[in-house]
Amino acid sequence: MSETELHWLSVAALSRRIHAGTLSPVELMEHLLDRVRTLDPALESFRLVPRERALATARAAETALRAGESAGPLHGIPFAAKDIFDVRGLPTTAGSKHLDNNVVETDATAVRLLREAGMVLLGKTQTVQFAMGAPGINHHHGTPHNPWAAEHHVPGGSSSGSAVAVGAGLVPMALGSDTGGSVRIPAALCGVVGLKTTVGQVSRAGVFPISWTLDSVGPLTRTVEDAALVYQALHGSDPRDLSTAAARRQDVPGALGRGVKGLRIAFAGAPFWDDAEAEVVEAVRATGEVFARLGAQVGEIELPQAAACYTANRGGLISSVEGNYMHEKLLGEGFSDYDPVVYERLNVGRGKSGVDYVRALETCRALAAEAERALADVDAFLAPATVVPSRPFAELDASIEAYRQATPLYSRNTSIGNLLGLCAVSVPCGFTAKGLPIGLMVHAKAFDEAMALRVAHAYERATEWHLRRPALGWAEAA
Repeated sequence: MSETELHWLSVAALSRRIHAGTLSPVELMEHLLDRVRTLDPALESFRLVPRERALATARAAETALRAGESAGPLHGIPFAAKDIFDVRGLPTTAGSKHLDNNVVETDATAVRLLREAGMVLLGKTQTVQFAMGAPGINHHHGTPHNPWAAEHHVPGGSSSGSAVAVGAGLVPMALGSDTGGSVRIPAALCGVVGLKTTVGQVSRAGVFPISWTLDSVGPLTRTVEDAALVYQALHGSDPRDLSTAAARRQDVPGALGRGVKGLRIAFAGAPFWDDAEAEVVEAVRATGEVFARLGAQVGEIELPQAAACYTANRGGLISSVEGNYMHEKLLGEGFSDYDPVVYERLNVGRGKSGVDYVRALETCRALAAEAERALADVDAFLAPATVVPSRPFAELDASIEAYRQATPLYSRNTSIGNLLGLCAVSVPCGFTAKGLPIGLMVHAKAFDEAMALRVAHAYERATEWHLRRPALGWAEAA
């Protein structure tokens, strides 16, 4: 592979070159920074790229390697952080002009752990305002351009910039967060891998909050193996986030290669297929043949708790109430100059009583317990990550109503996993006739990220969808 193709290598492949001494962290960082400078004016995936700081950190990583001080497989690998993660000395804007000057003094725990693992921060990526919005539109800082279409298509949200940066080969891994699908939606729409972790497995300390009940942290990567390597560095208990007190340590990379022979894998029923476009249905259903060929027992499962929890949380009630509280606490009550869609979502929380909130919370908790019992005989279940592919930005931004109608098409399927407390990974499983990616969502039980990644990895190794690359001539010419 030529030097000009370094940007398409996976984290694992880059790691092998770095540790063999055939690629230096500085050379890699310089290459990616030059690519960002060339392509990102059109893609708009990055909010901030501190070039000199990134190069200085890469030089330090290279010096450590020369001294025989490797921090592990992630050493010297560049990464990006969604701009809701605190990075010391840089602003955390959460996608809003309200916080453009919010320079922080301490790294988020996830950022600190990746630094300790030897990774090198390239920059901070764009997000939907306050990380609230499934299509990925941001009217304050701009909407990143999905790399798979020359016409401006939405990237998915809210980890929009992270997915575009990885999908366009600007960085091999980027941090995202997932409250109702904000890792998996943009991963599916941009043709990359996105891991939604179980709440309590990865610290959220130093991450701009939406919902203490539903917020989770996860990586967007080029391959499932890469997601496993990053998750291995991220998961564990953190005194700054009490939800992680009972975090379960796992050897996730070690379990990847076990395959799916003998595993019980099922397609979930309604509501995961409601309103799904034919190309999405065809691509996701075809994955069953792959799993069967690999030796899995493939079947169907009805999961009535899925529709029930979505109904109980209608309008995103839980995150809207909790988000409303957090915004008043952090930013005051000046919601009126927020992005209209964010204002509308927070207003849902303002209009609900404590009884409404507790009822939704307790109903979803009870349904999660029921779902756990219903899934006892299943190792993983499958569904479309989103029921429609990316659509043109102009179409979804034409009116509030157009945006409102599109939102559940992107977030319904993903939000169910959050409400039921599951972990899940989105992996590419096909493309539409227009060349837009389709994502397969693999759910596993709570705290079983190893299983979700193992199943997704087996599928990925048996197919070639993840090897496709977007044609970015339009971005180079912009």
